[in-house]
Amino acid sequence: MYKTFSMELAGRTLSVDVNRVGKQANGCAFMHYGDTTVLSTATASEKPRDGIDFFPLSVEYEEKLYAVGKIPGGFNKREGKASENAILTSRVIDRPMRPLFPKDYRNDVTLNNMVMSVDPACRPELVAMLGAAIATCISDIPFDGPCAMTQVGMIDGEFVINPSQEQWKKGDLNLTVASTREKVIMIEAGANEIPEATMIEAIYKAHEINQTIIEFIDKIVAEVGKPKHTYESCAVPEELFAAIREVVTPEEMEEAVFTDEKQVREENIRVITAKLEEAFAENEEWLALLPDAIYQYEKKTVRKMILKDHKRPDGREITQIRPLAAEVDIIPRVHGSAMFTRGQTQICNVCTLAPLSEQQKIDGLDENEVSKRYMHHYNFPAYSVGETKVSRGPGRREIGHGALAERALIPVLPSEDEFPYAIRTVSETFESNGSTSMASTCASCMSLMAAGVPIRKMVAGISCGLVTGESDDDFVLLTDIQGLEDFFGDMDFKVTGTTEGITAIQMDIKIHGLTRAIVEGAIARCREARLFIMDNCMKKAIAEPRKEVGPYAPKIISLQIDPEKIGDVVGQRGKTINEIIARTGVKIDITDEGKVSVCGTDPDMMAKALEYIKTIVTDYQEGQIFTGVVVSIKEFGAFVEFAPGKEGMVHISKIAKERINRVEDVLTLGDRVTVVCLGKDKMGRMSFSMKDVAQQ
Repeated sequence: MYKTFSMELAGRTLSVDVNRVGKQANGCAFMHYGDTTVLSTATASEKPRDGIDFFPLSVEYEEKLYAVGKIPGGFNKREGKASENAILTSRVIDRPMRPLFPKDYRNDVTLNNMVMSVDPACRPELVAMLGAAIATCISDIPFDGPCAMTQVGMIDGEFVINPSQEQWKKGDLNLTVASTREKVIMIEAGANEIPEATMIEAIYKAHEINQTIIEFIDKIVAEVGKPKHTYESCAVPEELFAAIREVVTPEEMEEAVFTDEKQVREENIRVITAKLEEAFAENEEWLALLPDAIYQYEKKTVRKMILKDHKRPDGREITQIRPLAAEVDIIPRVHGSAMFTRGQTQICNVCTLAPLSEQQKIDGLDENEVSKRYMHHYNFPAYSVGETKVSRGPGRREIGHGALAERALIPVLPSEDEFPYAIRTVSETFESNGSTSMASTCASCMSLMAAGVPIRKMVAGISCGLVTGESDDDFVLLTDIQGLEDFFGDMDFKVTGTTEGITAIQMDIKIHGLTRAIVEGAIARCREARLFIMDNCMKKAIAEPRKEVGPYAPKIISLQIDPEKIGDVVGQRGKTINEIIARTGVKIDITDEGKVSVCGTDPDMMAKALEYIKTIVTDYQEGQIFTGVVVSIKEFGAFVEFAPGKEGMVHISKIAKERINRVEDVLTLGDRVTVVCLGKDKMGRMSFSMKDVAQQ
C-alpha cells in the first residue's frame, strides 16, 4: 500500500504519493500539483568510486513532450538532448541542495525528475524542485534537509505566489527562492527593473511560504522516511594537517597565496606542493590525500585573513572593484562589438542582427514560450584560465551563464514594433579570474549599443562574495570577488540592473543559508558597485545606443498590408514572394496580421522589393500607370508583367496609335514598357494600353 500526503499551496492542492512507484530507488516522490505530474527519484551508489576527490552529484530534469500532447519534431521522434530550459532547471535544483549533503560524502548521487503531465496553471519546474527535495529527505541518503522552494511573480504591482506559465511569462518578476528552516539558501530572479526594497520583500515572502512546505515535508519524513545510511568519510585526517603545518608554516602559506597575479599564486602553490610531496614521499596514504589537504590549508588561510584582518588575496579593500576597462568596435565588419575587462577577467561580445524570421524556435512544455527573439550565448574556452583542453561545446555552466546575461538585458530591449530584428549576442571569454557572467552582461550591453539597438537603459552587473565565521553576525561581504575568493568563500551573489532597479539575480552558496542582514547587505553592495561600473567605465566607452545600425548590418523597412492580400504577395506555393527575393536579394517576413518586413543591405534593392509588394497589393483601378516587362507575345497582343507573378494584356489595337499588323513589329520579349490600366477584360484579365498612356 502506498501513502498520499497533501497540502494546500497557493490555492491549489499539492499531493505526494510515496511507495506507489519507483520503490527500488533510495527515495521516490510521485508529485501532483493541479494536473502537473512529476516523478522525482533520489538514488546513491553503495560506495564511492576509486579516485573520487569530490561529491559526484547529478541532477536531471527530463521534459517528456507527451506531457503536453506533442510528438517530438524532426526525423527522430524520440526526445533528444536536454533543452536549455531543462538544463537551467537542473541547475536551480542542484544549487540549493548540493551544500546540504555532507562535505566528506563521495558516493554517487543522482536526482532525477521526469515531467509526465503539465497543467499550464502549475509550472512543472516548481513541482520538480519540491519533488527532488522530498525524494532526498525520505531516502536513506545523508542529507541535512529539508529544504523547500517557492516561485514569486508580479502582476500589476502585486505578488503572485507560484504563478501559472502565462503569469510567469508576462509578469514583471520571475523569482525562485529556496530555504531551509531558518535561512535562504538560493535565489534566482529575472525582473523588469524591480527596486531593491521590493525584491527583498518578495524574497522573504517566498521564504515564509517555504516554511509551510518544510512543515509538510517534516510530516512526510516522520511517517515514511528511511534511516540515513552510514558512509565512508573522505575527510582529511587532522594529523596530516598538523604534519603539513610543520613543513609549511601558516606564514609561508599566507605569503604564497596573497598576490594579485593568479599565475604567480598558482606557481607558489606548485612550489609548496613539491616541497610537501618530497617531505611525505614514503607515506603513500598521505600522498593520496595531499591535493585535498593543500586545498583546504590554502582555503583556511584565505578565509582567516579576510575574516579577521579584512585582507584580500590581491590587497584590495573589501568594497574595492578591480581595475576596469571598456572599448567598442574592436572587431571589424560585425554588426556590433565590445570588450569589457575587470582585473584578469575579460569578455569580448559580438552582436548580430537579423530578420525576425531567424529568431529561435522552441519546442518545449510551455505553450507561451514558442520562440526567442533575443539570444545570448556564452563561451568559456580552456585557454581563458591557462589550461589545455579540447572544446566539447557548451556545458551546463556555459548555458547557465549565457542565460543569466540574457535575462539581465531582456527588460531593456526595444519591442519588435520599435526594432523588428532578431538579436544574438555572443560572449567570448578571453581571460577569466572570477565572475565572467557579470563581465559578459556589461560587454553585451555595450555591444548592443554599438550595434545600434535602441535599448532603453544601460545594464551592468557585479558579484558579491561572503566569508562567514562561527556566528551569524560574524561575516564579511566582498565586492567583486575573484576566482580564489569564489572557490574559498561561502557565496557568489550576482546582481544585474539599471540605475532604477534589478533585472536579474543568481545566488549560489556553500553554507546552510544566509541571514536577512547578509542578503540585504549583498544587494545594496551590488547596487553601489554596478552604478560605479556604469559611470566610471561603460559610459566612457559608449554612453548611449547609436542612432542607426552599422553599415554591415541588415536594414529593415516595414509595411502594413491588408491581411487578406497576404496570399497575393506569397503567390501559389510561394512563387511570387520567392521571385521578389530572387530579383532583389532581400529577405521578406510577413506576419499573420499583415506586417511585411523587407530586410537587406542594398537600399535600392530594398526599395525595389517594397515597390513590388505595394504594386501587388494595390486594388487596380482604371487610369493607374504601371511599368512592366513584356514576357509573352501572341498574335492578338502582348502580356506585360508589372510585378512578380502579376501580368496584364495589351491588345494589339492598344499598342500604338497607328494600326500595326504584327505585335513583333513594335515589341520584343524583355522590352520594358509603360502602360495604363483599362480595368478587366471579358476573361477577367487585367487589360492595359500603351497608346493611351500620354492621355493620363
